[in-house]
Amino acid sequence: MMARDFEQYSAWRQGVVTALKNYQSWVAAAALGDAATDQRIARTLARLADDKLSVAFVAEFSRGKSELINAIFFADYGQRILPSAAGRTTMCPTELMYDPSFAPSIRLLPIETRADNLSTSDYREQPSAWTVLPLNLEVGADMHEVFKQVSMTRRVPVEEAKRYGLYDEDDPDMPVTLGDDGKVEISLWRHAIINFPHPLLKQGLVILDTPGLNAIGTEPELTLNLIPNAHAVLFILAADTGVTKSDIEVWRNHIGAGAGRLVVLNKIDSMWDELRSEAEVDVEIERQQANVAHVLALEPRQVFPVSAQKALVGKITRDDALLARSRLQALEAALFDELIPAKKDIVRRQLSAELRALSAAQMALVNARARGIVEQLHELKSLRGKNRTVIAHMMRRIDVEKKEFDTSLFKLQATRAVFTRLSTELYTSIGMDIVRDDIDLVRDQMQRSRFFTGVREAVRNYFERIRANLDASERKTVEISEMMGVMYRRFASEHGLTLALPLPFSLGPYRDEIAAIEAIYYKQFGTATLITTSRVVLMEKFFDTIASRVRGCFKSANNDADAWLKVVMAPLEAQIRQHKDQLKHRLASIQRIHDATDSLEQKIEAFESGQQQLEAQKLRLGELAAAIGSAIDAEFEALDAAA
Repeated sequence: MMARDFEQYSAWRQGVVTALKNYQSWVAAAALGDAATDQRIARTLARLADDKLSVAFVAEFSRGKSELINAIFFADYGQRILPSAAGRTTMCPTELMYDPSFAPSIRLLPIETRADNLSTSDYREQPSAWTVLPLNLEVGADMHEVFKQVSMTRRVPVEEAKRYGLYDEDDPDMPVTLGDDGKVEISLWRHAIINFPHPLLKQGLVILDTPGLNAIGTEPELTLNLIPNAHAVLFILAADTGVTKSDIEVWRNHIGAGAGRLVVLNKIDSMWDELRSEAEVDVEIERQQANVAHVLALEPRQVFPVSAQKALVGKITRDDALLARSRLQALEAALFDELIPAKKDIVRRQLSAELRALSAAQMALVNARARGIVEQLHELKSLRGKNRTVIAHMMRRIDVEKKEFDTSLFKLQATRAVFTRLSTELYTSIGMDIVRDDIDLVRDQMQRSRFFTGVREAVRNYFERIRANLDASERKTVEISEMMGVMYRRFASEHGLTLALPLPFSLGPYRDEIAAIEAIYYKQFGTATLITTSRVVLMEKFFDTIASRVRGCFKSANNDADAWLKVVMAPLEAQIRQHKDQLKHRLASIQRIHDATDSLEQKIEAFESGQQQLEAQKLRLGELAAAIGSAIDAEFEALDAAA
């Protein structure tokens, strides 16, 4: 069922890609492309190629996260792929994905990197920082041994653990973690990425296996990035323990009810009892299910009782009765029946907006060409029966029109100078140098103020400056848009051009992303009043990830702004070039008729033929745009029928 759902989603996505590439090829062959069109298509294709579906598994240790992943995704391998045993087996955040540019392997980021001012995301761009172990896909036992790396630990002095932000001496639960040697057990690795050619991973699925709940508070990458950005989060509880205090805190602070958030009540096999009837056991499971739902403020149907271990055994041994009793299939259906359609709807809305803009730009260009031919035909037909004096007068009129148009082009050059100045000013508030200097300023303030309240104030001011910079940049993009709008309207009215207003640009999505990061930060530290050294170290670690997220956000904003600035004038320039060429061709045509080197009727016939070709182009353009629209709107049932 899962494979079918993913195959359908991949087929839908590929159908859109094929339709879009057909459109791209035809537009290029018909000379209807411009920089804006090329860029829009390239970005859309890149987005589709990089489209991922991420599912995060979150729970306290010993709740069966890894076993649930094995049961849902890896039972076909006939054994456990991820290590799963009593106690803690996943010690570091672990991502399972597939990137064909890497060999099958497990990449491991050493825990020592937590001492540096870089987030896990930053290290993704530094391949040399990772330890890479190859995967032997032919031998499942070998893979299982390599995967055990995610459970590896080492013992370190307390001071070293505090330096990594992994030991809080004010936490009453911490002293019990000290051994007789005065050392603390910590994970050997900070993060693991398993590159594995599983069929679902090949089609864009990304699985995140997290350590115990305490790691969510100490690994900023989980809190600020991986969990909030997951398309689905499975929050796993154990039927024999119910909802603990730490479970409730994580649910409220980091997950919460919403789209793609599912609660799994695992280990229901602990409630199976040979001395009670199956009906009595079911009643007991339903009671526990209702209790969990009440505590988490959910409907009972949003809590899924399962036995991951029995489901894995049932799948491997092909015991359908055991698999049915494990109830895993209901969870799988809920996960993929909700996850994939929801993801598809998001992508579909984005694609529909792109298609409207794309189709409008090309149709405007074809209509401008058609209008030019109509005007020339009107002029040529008006010459029938006219003497050379009238024709000469018409030549002079077109020449005057051309000179007036050239004068407008000089005005456009003046606008270009203002455009360049405003573009430069835009980067004074959004440029990456500003981002880097701001991050350095906060780090300097943190070093000078070793108290929690001082550090927190530095981060609060940081977010205020970010918002101010985004607001200043937004005002500048509005100014540029308004200036270009005036220029577009003027050219349209003065020279009869059919011009859509320039492509709008908004920094709203980036403002929303920053607000989301800030909200997560305040949940973690906003109301706290502790001023301990360990708390300051933890906040500094969080700031490393905040800085990385903000840097990535501004980098995307810079890329988008740069792309927008390059193409905002493209539709106007394309029509200017076309209008200029038409004026030149009109003058040349009438000149040849005046000089009696061309037959008037032959010229009229040629333009009428060109008019028919343009009408055919408009029809074909509409068909190709409709084909993209049909691919976007295609339902999975139709894809099944086509297959």
